[in-house]
Amino acid sequence: MPSSDLLTTQQAAGVLGCSRQHVVDLCESGRLTHTRIGTHRRIRRADVEAFAPARSLRREALRSLWLHRAVAGKFVADPEQAIATARANIRRFREIQPRAAVWLDAWDRILDEGPERILEIMTSTSREAVDLRQNTPFAGLLPNNERLAIIAAFATAYAKASGE
Repeated sequence: MPSSDLLTTQQAAGVLGCSRQHVVDLCESGRLTHTRIGTHRRIRRADVEAFAPARSLRREALRSLWLHRAVAGKFVADPEQAIATARANIRRFREIQPRAAVWLDAWDRILDEGPERILEIMTSTSREAVDLRQNTPFAGLLPNNERLAIIAAFATAYAKASGE
């Protein structure tokens, strides 16, 4: 497990929006799974994010999540091709979107971490995932007709859920 997947209690508190002591209490009560490294507690990022209350996503972020869930379906069918497409897009985006370099660098690292991490970012509601999906390297994985159908389905579902 990469060390970036293990959080300190302070880092976990930041993700959860609570105090470090509350995270310690959650660990000690067994409500938050942790491991000890010497005298220090470490908590898997996925466990912290799963414990966090569901965040309310803005419409655009929720639409992006819907699209990326569909992209995830394409990804699992052929991860190697999807990663190759993402890497090619990153190279192209670096030339036309130099301001996105920080996000493209992050995507490069995520692509190196493998399919499970990529799928986590595609489908997570974490702040990191929401931000990264703003600069997705997976353009072109969904055929345009599927992309438009997902956007239409999302618009219908969103309008129904929000009473529009």
